[in-house]
Amino acid sequence: MRALMFHGGCLEEATHCFPDAPQPWLDLSTGINPVAWSPTIAPDIDLDRLPSERSRAALEAAAAAAFGAQHLAITALPGTELGLRLLSGLGLPSPHRHGAPGYRTHADALACSDMVPIDALGAVGDGTLLLANPNNPDGRVVAPEQMLDLARRLARAGGVLVIDEAFADATPEVSVLPHLTPKDRVLVLRSFGKFFGLAGVRLGFTCGAADLVAALRDRLGSWPISAHAIALGTAAYGDADWIADARKQLAERCGALDAVLRRHHLEPQGASPLFRLIEDAAAQAIFTDLARQGILTRPFDYAPEWLRIGLPTDAAALARLDRALSHR
Repeated sequence: MRALMFHGGCLEEATHCFPDAPQPWLDLSTGINPVAWSPTIAPDIDLDRLPSERSRAALEAAAAAAFGAQHLAITALPGTELGLRLLSGLGLPSPHRHGAPGYRTHADALACSDMVPIDALGAVGDGTLLLANPNNPDGRVVAPEQMLDLARRLARAGGVLVIDEAFADATPEVSVLPHLTPKDRVLVLRSFGKFFGLAGVRLGFTCGAADLVAALRDRLGSWPISAHAIALGTAAYGDADWIADARKQLAERCGALDAVLRRHHLEPQGASPLFRLIEDAAAQAIFTDLARQGILTRPFDYAPEWLRIGLPTDAAALARLDRALSHR
């Protein structure tokens, strides 16, 4: 059971813990778009040669344009999880702090990092601060103007702000990237797999202060991004029609999920359309009841009253969740 409280997407563990659950499982334990991008024309992927610097640069240019970050340094990553793990080698100024509640890896990303409540960010005035926006798991959003104020206050004391914007593609207006200048001491991480629904591609980016981006790029070494990731990422970020439609569809599907949750007296929280958090004294019992019906959600060992629920794929999947909640 511990694995189910550590990360989402642990279907093998769920099957082991609930062997009598009906198949197939409905996985609502992640914040990944359940309707993945698919190319209309298969991209040409050359697996006979190492990926070229030119193809990597084209990918980074396409991503920067999609983020509104053409004016900033950028480097591609083999997933933002690895980018977070590499932060400790950048010599970022101490003291190190991370926002809480937050993504579990944030607590491990920087040495001797102290937890700072999201509601108390105004008290942080030096060192390095790592936080997510939109936040995970509660989905709260800090306005980009507030992020910019926080970054510049830290910078005046020689500090750095690191923002994990893994869920920002669905609501681009929350991103700080278009508001930054090259002089701002900010490093922003962006995920490919969550919005495009292709987590297995393992692709992400970091943007911001040129020296920090360059240091991270050095730590990645040569050819860190696969030919598959380069080709798929370049094509996906260039698919403006799909991106616009996906944002619209995510908002609509999230609204339908909210309606179902409220019908069962569960109040959804959060501003990211990729997932919702509910807070209820019976959250652990709800998780178990749903799992026994083959529906996996995301419980939390440090907050037993919380349950995060991702988006169902379609109306049939939403109806299945509706029926399952009726049986608890």
